[in-house]
Amino acid sequence: MVRRSYRGFAPNSILILVSANQLLFIAVLIDSQLIVLLGLQPVAFLERPWTIVTNLFIHGSIWHIVANMVTLYFFGRFLSMLIGDTRFLIVYFLGGIVGNLFYLLLGPEYTIAIGASGAVFALGGALAVMAPNQRVFIFPIPAPLPLWAGVIGVFVIVSILPYVAWEAHLGGLVFGLLAGYFFRRRQRNMFTWPRRRIT
Repeated sequence: MVRRSYRGFAPNSILILVSANQLLFIAVLIDSQLIVLLGLQPVAFLERPWTIVTNLFIHGSIWHIVANMVTLYFFGRFLSMLIGDTRFLIVYFLGGIVGNLFYLLLGPEYTIAIGASGAVFALGGALAVMAPNQRVFIFPIPAPLPLWAGVIGVFVIVSILPYVAWEAHLGGLVFGLLAGYFFRRRQRNMFTWPRRRIT
């Protein structure tokens, strides 16, 4: 028999992340040079190493930030309920950093990468393993899809678009899949009753 634990949702960290992204989006509208200072550019990474984290908070358009923040809220809320707020933050930030490492290794060296997509794909990857059959709606598809199909489908479609840092998406997704596998195995081991032998 397997018992699953659902932790209470603590929205504070997600709301803080969304608010920070919104504030920096406004700051970039005021001063576009912040993209150069905070965005991740492989050729300049050694001069600006903080950009491996700060680029996760910078977005280039209203549609860019809306898509990432809406997905962050819903995926983050669900994942936080499954594994807790602290582990959610670990998946989010490490997923974003791994995505950025993929971009440093595989991306064009003079192009600046911005956005939280790598971190968001890490959340999606973790959920695709932990709750693969959960039904989700993906705009503009009118029928719900299994979560795993939605995550993989969006990854493929978004990553083939021009000017998209697919390398960061791939790194975040791979990390998320591995994290989801780790947490799923841990939950199974934790909540599986030991077998009893009758003598």
